[in-house]
Amino acid sequence: MLGVVVQDRRRYFRLASPEVAWMLETILVVAAAGPEATRLRATPRVRPELRESRTCYDHLAGQLGVAIADALLTRGLIELGDEAGEATEAGRAWLARFGVSVEPVGKSMRMFCRPCLDWSERRPHLAGRLGAAPCNRCEELGWIDRAREGRIVTVTESSRSGFADAFAYRMSGG
Repeated sequence: MLGVVVQDRRRYFRLASPEVAWMLETILVVAAAGPEATRLRATPRVRPELRESRTCYDHLAGQLGVAIADALLTRGLIELGDEAGEATEAGRAWLARFGVSVEPVGKSMRMFCRPCLDWSERRPHLAGRLGAAPCNRCEELGWIDRAREGRIVTVTESSRSGFADAFAYRMSGG
């Protein structure tokens, strides 16, 4: 029922298949109809601002980071496997137009792209050079402000249309 993904020093467990997810969701539907339903309902443990947008090391995470990964995948701009990812030809052209360079600097051995499991969304955002570059570019454009301490990223009001146009991402409340 479970699969494991090893990422750095950590092991992340995930459901082994969509069928297992379907089975668990079905069990939850049955449980929600019972007398204990209100007592058993989970409450989110993640602060909303951390869930919405934050950094994970040097790349974007949370709903924003996952939405960027989803947008690039859906448009066929990147291909992402369990261990690594690659930009397509169209993706490299799009990234260049967006003002992002993902070429290695100096003798960097850093991986180009890899999925990084988002702990709040339980889905991957992008790490590696491809994950860091959009984060830096969004900061250059004034689309995000990084907190002086901690990892919270604030999306600026003026950038909402930029994120919507570039990544089809609409911030909550806007």
